Amino acid sequence: MKKIISHIILLLLAFNVSAANVDTLVVFSKSMNKEIKNVVITPNSYKKNGNAFSVVYLLHGAGGDHKAWLGKSPDIKTYADQYNVVLVCPDGQKTSWYFDSPIDKTMQYETYISKELITEIDKKYNTIANKEHRAITGYSMGGHGALYLAFKHPDIWGVAASMSGGVDIRPFPLKWDIEKRLGVYAENPEVWEQNTVINLVHLLNGKNLKFLFDCGVDDFFYDANLRLHKKLLERNIPHDYIERPGGHTNNYWNNSIKYQMLFFSEFFKNTNNE
Repeated sequence: MKKIISHIILLLLAFNVSAANVDTLVVFSKSMNKEIKNVVITPNSYKKNGNAFSVVYLLHGAGGDHKAWLGKSPDIKTYADQYNVVLVCPDGQKTSWYFDSPIDKTMQYETYISKELITEIDKKYNTIANKEHRAITGYSMGGHGALYLAFKHPDIWGVAASMSGGVDIRPFPLKWDIEKRLGVYAENPEVWEQNTVINLVHLLNGKNLKFLFDCGVDDFFYDANLRLHKKLLERNIPHDYIERPGGHTNNYWNNSIKYQMLFFSEFFKNTNNE
């Protein structure tokens, strides 16, 4: 009897394991003249010639690479199956900040992700190639990157999110190699002002992008996120904002992505019903 029970438990566990497929896609970036690796996770239901899929882009934080999300949140593989979406995790270099650097031509990650990568993903995978079925999010540096790219390119992403995002880089002039991407703050203040998320709110009209951002109240980016929230309220820009206990940790991000995937899924469903 014990053996039978054990077999039943093993079978149940087997059925609960994600059936999503994890691939590595290498894309040549013309803007940077180099090859870049990207993790692509397709759901078990994925078929090259079947129904097309919505796509969620996941950006990593400083120090990470294309495999970072698999380590931070192994559950993302199950979300590909649960929500029937394709997940794309690009390598944004350790500290690219997802800018097109005006001083380093080897760091053109805005162009790479918003143009080159999306073109390749839509070419090689069975995707719904429009903004209504394309989402982007990230943690920390990736949270900045997700909102930065979505605010600047609302024609590409219909929905976006950020968790623990560095949405105002100006208080950190000596951190995370930002000065290597934009120049020293004291010498290039206008470049920093033009490339911090909190100063890109003027690009939003309240209709061209649906977005969510959250941050733990113990996070060193909490103040910046709260200020962004208040600025959006002042401008009457619709958005979802969440703050909860927690710091700049894997546990926080692993919890946060659950809510954000639901947010994206609801957006995709509502788009289908329109």
